[in-house]
Amino acid sequence: MPRIPLSDFLQGAAEVPILDVRAPVEYAHGHIPGAVSFPLFSDEERARIGTTYKQISQDRAVLLGLDFFGPKMSHLVKLAQKVAPHKQVRVHCWRGGMRSGAVQWLLELAGFQVQLLDKGYKEYRRGVLVSLEQPRPLWVLGGLTGSGKTDVLHQLAAQGQPVLDLEGLANHKGSAFGSLGQPEQPTQEQFENNLAAALEALSVAASAWVEDESRTIGAVHLSGGFYEQIRQAPLLLLEIPREVRVQKLAEEYGRHDPAALAASILRIRKRLGGLATREALAAIGDDDMPKMVSLVLDYYDRTYLHGLEGRSFVRVSSSTADPAENAALVRRAAQTL
Repeated sequence: MPRIPLSDFLQGAAEVPILDVRAPVEYAHGHIPGAVSFPLFSDEERARIGTTYKQISQDRAVLLGLDFFGPKMSHLVKLAQKVAPHKQVRVHCWRGGMRSGAVQWLLELAGFQVQLLDKGYKEYRRGVLVSLEQPRPLWVLGGLTGSGKTDVLHQLAAQGQPVLDLEGLANHKGSAFGSLGQPEQPTQEQFENNLAAALEALSVAASAWVEDESRTIGAVHLSGGFYEQIRQAPLLLLEIPREVRVQKLAEEYGRHDPAALAASILRIRKRLGGLATREALAAIGDDDMPKMVSLVLDYYDRTYLHGLEGRSFVRVSSSTADPAENAALVRRAAQTL
């Protein structure tokens, strides 16, 4: 079967699995969302083939690859039958070269229908980076820490609004406390892949809601072009009374391990200052979450307000952190713009 371009490859039927035949370490670093790791070679085997190619010759490397491939053929076919009982698969390697070609040959010999990605994962990554720079209509939801912006976004999504949850994609809530209760963050490459897929799934007919983020979300960051889009898009600033924000955050942080909270405080101790750090740690020890939160908010509020300088925004005032009520308020405010 001929190689197919990226657009056709990605638009294949959902029931036709994507088999990523690169080595496990390559897959772990970044892969097409939803793709199944189906390595032709182990990490060690891939390394040995690469060394042979560089130090001896291409011919010797190919022969070594065949030595590794031969004993695995039956196992790979059986594995493919489990993954794709209907015997239809999409296959790719790094550049659409010998690895994917070998798997295509094997599976077609076993009666599979195989679609092979032309130019491989490398072409997919090029498409991802181009996609992240494409302009898109956005509504940006801002607000001081504890305003419940993420809750409002989830409420908007439940109402059928297009929403891009950057913190959900990053597995991080953005602050020094952002990793609490979250799974491990994706690699930078995988974050970009997931973000591109989420953007592709959004309708271009309506502006998507996105939270006002800094460029860095934990250990991952937004591309310069996409971050600039957020900075330039209409900003709706949710204004919630400080006491409401303190109560909300105190309830959230109170569910977490005190040692993890203390570690988060220590990560920003230089910015908090010595006295505030000591008082915040003491408040954690005393199980006084409102005091700890109040001390931390002094820093975060100053930082966020500084970032608003020079930006235009529409104020959306509310006396509550109720996500349903605040979702209605921001939608109404957006309609006036």
